[in-house]
Order: sequence, then C-alpha cells, then structure tokens
Amino acid sequence: MASTTTSPVRKVSSETQTIDSLDALLKTNNIFLFIPNIIGYLRVFLSIVSFYFMPTHPKITIFCYLTSELLDALDGHAARALGQSTKFGAMFDMLIDRCSTMCLCFVLAMFYPKWALFFQLWAAIDVASHWLHLHAATVKGSESHKKIDLSGNPILRLYYTSRKVLFTMCAGNELWFSMIYMIHFGEGPAVLTIGKYAIGLWRVILYAVTPIMVGKQIISLIHLYTASLDMAALDEAERAKNAKAK
Repeated sequence: MASTTTSPVRKVSSETQTIDSLDALLKTNNIFLFIPNIIGYLRVFLSIVSFYFMPTHPKITIFCYLTSELLDALDGHAARALGQSTKFGAMFDMLIDRCSTMCLCFVLAMFYPKWALFFQLWAAIDVASHWLHLHAATVKGSESHKKIDLSGNPILRLYYTSRKVLFTMCAGNELWFSMIYMIHFGEGPAVLTIGKYAIGLWRVILYAVTPIMVGKQIISLIHLYTASLDMAALDEAERAKNAKAK
C-alpha cells in the first residue's frame, strides 16, 4: 500500500521555492509586477465584482467595494516600505479610486433619480479635480500627486502631509456613498427608536460621516482651483521663455 505521507524533503523544497519566488518578486525591475501594483490589480478585480452585483446584492457589493478601498491604504504602505513607489503606481491607484466611486455614483443615480444631478456633478468634479491635479504635478516633475509644494495651499498641505487626515477624509467619503447605497435596500440594524420610528445603523453612519463628505468635496474644488493656477503659471512661464527665444 502506497504511503500518503509527504516527504519532509519535499516540504522543505516547496517552502524554499516559495521563498525564492517571493524574493524574486521583491527584487524584480518589472514595474507591472511590483507588490503595490499587484495589490492594485486585486482592487480592480474586487471593484468589478462589486459593480456586477451592485444592482441586486448589497452584501456582496459592499464587502468587495469596501475591501478594495481598504487595500488602497495598504498599497501605499507597501510602496513606501518596499521602495516600489512609481509614477505608474500613483496614476493607477488614483484611477482605481476615481473609477470605483464614479461607477457607484452611476448606480446611485438610478436608485435615487431625484438626486441624479448631485451624483453626476459629484463624479464630474471628483474626476476633473484629481485628473487636473495629477496632470499639473506630472508636468511640474513631481514623483506623485501626493507630493506637493509645502508652501502652497494650507488645506492641501494638511491633507497630503497627514496620513491620518488623508485616511479619515477618504474613508469617511467612501462610507457616505456606501451607506447611501445600503439604505436603498434597508435601514440596517435598528440602533435608535423614537416613538414608532427606528433609525438604522446605516443611516447613523451616514449622518456621522456627512461632514467628512462635504469636506472632501471642498478639497476637490480646491484641487481644481490650485491645479488650474499651476497650469496657468506653467503656460505663462513657457510663453515668456518662447518670447525671449524670439
């Protein structure tokens, strides 16, 4: 009768191969195989799954969507810890964030037709402000849109230099949209009863993070304003340079 016991030598060999594979992955020069970007690919997969189930399955949707958003914090830490910060990674990360929220806004506009204009404008401002900010940072030669001129706008300086502030604003904003989505299917577990009316957990969280969502929108408008000024300044400098050349 053949033995089903795994050989210790085979186990050691398998573990060694795994370690070698991980070591090779950490030392690779292929930007697309950097750990933060692999986390980004996982975020894309989770986002697509959430989009597929979004119209009818709130539990699967919210799990995949919020897990993807939590991984957004992890890929940044991985990039800094492993020395794998790249322009591609910064662009990729920003695009995943913008596209995920934008797609959620599409569904919310269908769920709440009277508020469709709000979701459309929010998505438009969010995408436009972050894209222009990133483009201005790239043209100026910055490694990342999160590395800004510390002598610039004080609100953006605090937003990008304090990781706690950045995480709180981003997390609170995503929770707001997530709770609006969940309320379409129900209020959630009751946490407060006033007479015949019960206020569910989703609505409580929604009210709690509303100021953060408003603050995030203000920051997006500041992004748009300051990035416009930066692009105009670059244009003026280029025109002045060309005039001198003539």
